[in-house]
Amino acid sequence: MNFCSPETWSNFAGEFIALWTDDTHAYALFKGEFLAVELTGGAYPALSVRHPGAGWFERLTKDLNGHEAQGAHHTATAIEHFRAPDGTAPWPEFATPHAEGLHQIAVGPIHAGIIEPGHFRFSVIGEKILKLEARLGYSHKGTLGLMRGKSPRLAARFAARVSGDATVAHSLAFAHAAESALHMHIPERAVFLRAVMSELERIANHTSDIGAIAGDAGFAFLDARFAWHRESFCAAAQSAFGHRLMMDVVIPGGVAADIFPAGPVAILRALDALEMELPSLQRVFEDYASLQDRLVGTGHISTHLAEKYAAGGFTGRASGRRTDARQDPGYAPYNTVALAIPVETEGDVAARIRIRLAEIVESIRLIRLFLDLPRTPIAVAPPQSSGIGLGVAESFRGSAWHWLKIESGLITNAFIADPSTLHWPLLEHAAITGIVADFPLINKSINASYSGVDL
Repeated sequence: MNFCSPETWSNFAGEFIALWTDDTHAYALFKGEFLAVELTGGAYPALSVRHPGAGWFERLTKDLNGHEAQGAHHTATAIEHFRAPDGTAPWPEFATPHAEGLHQIAVGPIHAGIIEPGHFRFSVIGEKILKLEARLGYSHKGTLGLMRGKSPRLAARFAARVSGDATVAHSLAFAHAAESALHMHIPERAVFLRAVMSELERIANHTSDIGAIAGDAGFAFLDARFAWHRESFCAAAQSAFGHRLMMDVVIPGGVAADIFPAGPVAILRALDALEMELPSLQRVFEDYASLQDRLVGTGHISTHLAEKYAAGGFTGRASGRRTDARQDPGYAPYNTVALAIPVETEGDVAARIRIRLAEIVESIRLIRLFLDLPRTPIAVAPPQSSGIGLGVAESFRGSAWHWLKIESGLITNAFIADPSTLHWPLLEHAAITGIVADFPLINKSINASYSGVDL
């Protein structure tokens, strides 16, 4: 960690990843650099002026800790809507473009179907979207406060529930942070089991997303087939690890339980079935002009924007960014394999689907390699010691980061950065490249987590 002056803080030109505060300092994580600046009167210089991706983090620090980012342009609440000292507050204003014939469409926070809560305000002329503003915070859970005062083993349950579809990734990032802070060495079998679970989670989410996008484009057959495969992977996870989402299996020190005897066979059966049908499903995407017409050019995110917001996962890779935390900064066991990272440059819905399809193929290969498990113990007990640790794991959306401060075996401070925090602004940008009817396709193709940013 580099303790720096306010001038160095404000002018740092690296790739921004996350920002948070504690009682005395503000911290900023950049690619390859970790900065800290002392708070002055509960305030720190805003980074969002130079790094727009810092905007949500600055609003979050104000809501959670009362610390102000001096010079920030966007100061709306992140999660504490309708709060005031007297118990009341006005409805927050939306910035509306001024144009003849413009009207607004309000969607959410309650949506049709099973979906997290979020409010979308569209400013449109006819079907053309001129502006989209997303308001989140409705799934604020107090996760960081719940972690404080608990041991890493107890707090791991809250990390697993940051975003249910990335429970393995967040559990792994949390475990990496705790293990770094406490200087723990993890048994090799646990390392490989964690990787098997991570790749299973990646495939399950990619199949779900691809099917849902196709379904919104009117191709119910694709939606049904990909949903069937997602179900087969959830069932295989249940057979292997006792939980369909593999929740609470990854813990600081290793894994909570070994893979069940029937697990490897169930996993391999699901892999074989998907691998056999995937080429024919992919040809449907490629051969049907009516489907390509809905996907190609829709929801465009330029490489410039992706770089500006340090987009990760399939969102970043579809816009030309070769980023993957499994490789950079890297962690075991991915350092033992030649990891293939697909990259596209078109930056549209179609490119994000192609990235997902390529990642499914790579995850199938990795799982088969990692199922050759070493014969070692599966966990070690965390020591009752002190330290500060930073951990990362590559979720299916991108890099999830966890920061922990531990004193005598108990967590005194924590922060979590889900990749969605940098992707929500990109959704707002991508939406204005399309019409209202295309928004479900664009939204699902990015699939930012609501819960992941509502800490």
